[in-house]
Amino acid sequence: MPVKNPYVDQPTDRHPSLGVRSKEPLNAETPLELLAESLLTPNEIFYIRNHLPVPMRLSDDTYTLRVGGDGLKSRRLSLGDLKKRFKQHTIVATIQCTGNRRKDLMDSPSPKEIKGLKWEGSAIGTATWTGVLLRDVLIAAGIDESDPNIRHIRFEGHDEDITGSTYGASIPVSKAMDPRGDVLLAFEMNGKELSRDHGYPLRVLVPGVAACRSVKWLKSIEAHAEESESFWQQNDYKSFSPNVDWDNVDWTSSPAIQNMPVTSAITEPAPGRTHAVKRDGDDHLTVTVKGYAWSGGGNGIVRVDVSVDGGTTWQDATLKKIDQQPGRGWAWALWECEVEIPKGHTGPIDVVAKAMDESCNTQPERAEGIWNLRGVCCNTWPRIRLEISD
Repeated sequence: MPVKNPYVDQPTDRHPSLGVRSKEPLNAETPLELLAESLLTPNEIFYIRNHLPVPMRLSDDTYTLRVGGDGLKSRRLSLGDLKKRFKQHTIVATIQCTGNRRKDLMDSPSPKEIKGLKWEGSAIGTATWTGVLLRDVLIAAGIDESDPNIRHIRFEGHDEDITGSTYGASIPVSKAMDPRGDVLLAFEMNGKELSRDHGYPLRVLVPGVAACRSVKWLKSIEAHAEESESFWQQNDYKSFSPNVDWDNVDWTSSPAIQNMPVTSAITEPAPGRTHAVKRDGDDHLTVTVKGYAWSGGGNGIVRVDVSVDGGTTWQDATLKKIDQQPGRGWAWALWECEVEIPKGHTGPIDVVAKAMDESCNTQPERAEGIWNLRGVCCNTWPRIRLEISD
């Protein structure tokens, strides 16, 4: 008996400007030059990361969320139950694919193979998210925060492959229950109902954490002593030493990625090509450089530095960001800098940038030290090349 094509009922309203990295399942990123135009990324061009086919159409009327696991009273909640029984919250948060900027590691000098989608720099976006706190739902289900056997909160999605295996992930119970952790069960994005690609009718939103833990099309929540048994929790989204390759990797030897490292990107002038700049007799030449910066774990961005001489001297960029509490800096900062080209210089100039967050974390210069076989957590200095002529 032939297997039914799981991609027959996929969303058809995907924006044509998205940069497609795979078609089935669809994975696509925002046009890089548009990212730094607004603190909130429009829903239509927000990057899309799907591990499996988008589930067949779920309905508000029939949807239920199963909550259970160790020490919890098992229950099913409709979307209406969630909206009526629990206080609604709205936060502004950036989410980033763990493989964002993987291209930079793939293009590094290492001869070893990196497996994964060749994300450039825009598998990231920021939105307002509205929903109910996961913490409130777990408390209503009777969770005992002092129980040492409850260490993880597991999530399972409705998306599945042809064998029936579903996408899943988990986060530590300490994050789930943190009253300042702001973990949401979200049903709105930028004031609108979630689209199918972004998890309609309900998704998890774990701010400050790798987006792979923010499970879409949420089917169930489970308190457990152990992490999710999902492939993507156990055998993916982990980072290893540069000496580990596909012949000797031991997936049990590294923890699942949770908080993401500080990163930044240059969005204008666009990376990946040389930009010609003419002096036209002007000794005082400046070039406008724009980009974004973000850090995980609630660490807000405090500074972005830009250099035109390989990092010997630096200029401060001007930041544009949303006012958020210390430790709850879930949203990125956009930055802009008028870089000064040295007087009389002609020929190539490499412009580089680096961000610093409120915990004084900053970015490494080179890719060799953070190379890993999955190409995750790339946060090297972003760079562009200018060609200066008279």
